[in-house]
Amino acid sequence: MGLQVEFSGEWHEVTPDEPFHIGRDGDLAVDDNPYLHRQFLRIVNTGEMWWLENIGSRLTATVADGAGSVQAWVAPGARLPLVFERTTIMFTAGPTTYEVVVVGEESSYTSTATTSDVGDTTIGSVPLTPSQKAMILAFAEPVLKGRIGSAEIPSSAQAAERLGWPLTKLNRKLDNVCDKLSRQGVRGLRGGPRRLAVNRRARLVEHAVATRLVVAEDLTMLDDPDQWSTEE
Repeated sequence: MGLQVEFSGEWHEVTPDEPFHIGRDGDLAVDDNPYLHRQFLRIVNTGEMWWLENIGSRLTATVADGAGSVQAWVAPGARLPLVFERTTIMFTAGPTTYEVVVVGEESSYTSTATTSDVGDTTIGSVPLTPSQKAMILAFAEPVLKGRIGSAEIPSSAQAAERLGWPLTKLNRKLDNVCDKLSRQGVRGLRGGPRRLAVNRRARLVEHAVATRLVVAEDLTMLDDPDQWSTEE
C-alpha cells in the first residue's frame, strides 16, 4: 500500500519501491529556506512497515496522530513507524514552521495512555490558566490561521504587543508554560538543566498545534481580553 503526503494543498504519492525525501531539495521540496536541510526527512517502506526517518543533522520534527492524542519528537538520526491513518508532521527551520500531513489507507495502531522512553508523549489534560492559553495562541496564531503548510512564528516582542503586555510579563508566562510542559515530558523546551531552549517558541507552537492544545476556534479569545487580561 502507498501513502499520500500533503503540503500546502498539494498531494504527493509515496510508493513502497523508493524512499520519499522531504526538505529543501527532495521529492517534496518544501521551501527554498537556507535553514532547512537539503534532505531532512525520509519516508521508507521495509516491506512490513512504513518509517519516518530524520536524516538531517540539526532540526527535529514533531509528529502526532490525526487526533493529536499521541506525540513524538524525532531528533536527528532517529526514526519512527508511521502507524496511524493520518499523521501530522511539524518542524521549524529558522523563523518558519512547516506542517506536512501523511495519510495511509488504514491505521495499524490504536493509541493508549502510555509514554515510552523513545520520545513518545501521552497527551493528557494540561491545566492552563486563561492568560497562559492566550500567550500560546499569540505565538500560534499564524499557524492556526489557514494551516496552509508554513507560517512564521511571531517574536516574543510581537506576541507581547498582540496581547498588550510588557515583554517581561510575556517572558515570565513563557518560562512558566515551558516549565510546566517539560515536567509533563514534552521535549525540546529546555536546552539543559535550568536552561530553556533557544527555539522554545517554535517548539511550543509545534507541540500545542500538533496535540490540539490550541485550535483555530480558540483564536477568538485573543480579541476578547476580558477572558484573561485581569490575570497576573
